[in-house]
Amino acid sequence: MPVFAGAEPFVHDGSPEVGVLLCHGFTSTPATMRPWGEYLAEAGFTVRCPRLPGHGTSWQECNRTRWPDWYGCLRDEFAGLARRCESVFVFGLSMGGTLALRLAQDLGDAVRGLVLVNPSVLTRRLDAKLATLLAPVLPSAKGLAGDIAKPGVVELAYDRTPVRALASLTRLWTLVRRDLPRVTQPLLLVRSAVDHVVEGVNATVVADNVRSEDLREVVLHHSYHVATLDNDAPLLFRRSVEFVDSVRQVGAR
Repeated sequence: MPVFAGAEPFVHDGSPEVGVLLCHGFTSTPATMRPWGEYLAEAGFTVRCPRLPGHGTSWQECNRTRWPDWYGCLRDEFAGLARRCESVFVFGLSMGGTLALRLAQDLGDAVRGLVLVNPSVLTRRLDAKLATLLAPVLPSAKGLAGDIAKPGVVELAYDRTPVRALASLTRLWTLVRRDLPRVTQPLLLVRSAVDHVVEGVNATVVADNVRSEDLREVVLHHSYHVATLDNDAPLLFRRSVEFVDSVRQVGAR
């Protein structure tokens, strides 16, 4: 199936010392992560941002995928980075943060650190809570994309939400919430003060339940959900590189 122009994976081979795996969100594409990836590449890091299965093509195809498909793709990319780089960090936006947490839970110290931007682990929205019940009779619902404060910026993503795929995401949330105490890696948790997609309680649940001794939090006051394309993107990018550098310095002592 044809892929949206601009939704292609991002790949940059930089230093073998640091690799960063980027993961985009649900119904979105690597285009939301490309500016971040380019910044990380300029910092000298090796960077990968795959296009998750079922994304960047059609919401109908996304409905034929499930969370193990998305996770398997990310885990394969991580394995490739780990063969190439001494230290691998995982950065995720929204559902990308969910998948990053799952990698940290499963792989332990192989994940050197995490940067999570508006990660999702639950929802209080009734329509999403009912996704499993609605999936057999409702193929799609109103889209979630484009929550950006900066004028004129458009997210390359689906304009409809694939309900069967959303139901699978809710099952992933349950697993990730249950295993949050298994997350012990250094963690930079970034959330937007105003987010119309992922409620603020998500960041609270993550912060309260992980066991990371090095837990840092940043609040973005001028961006909505898709912070990687929004007003605070330069701050986010800079803080992520500072985080990587400081974690590596601690490890070198």
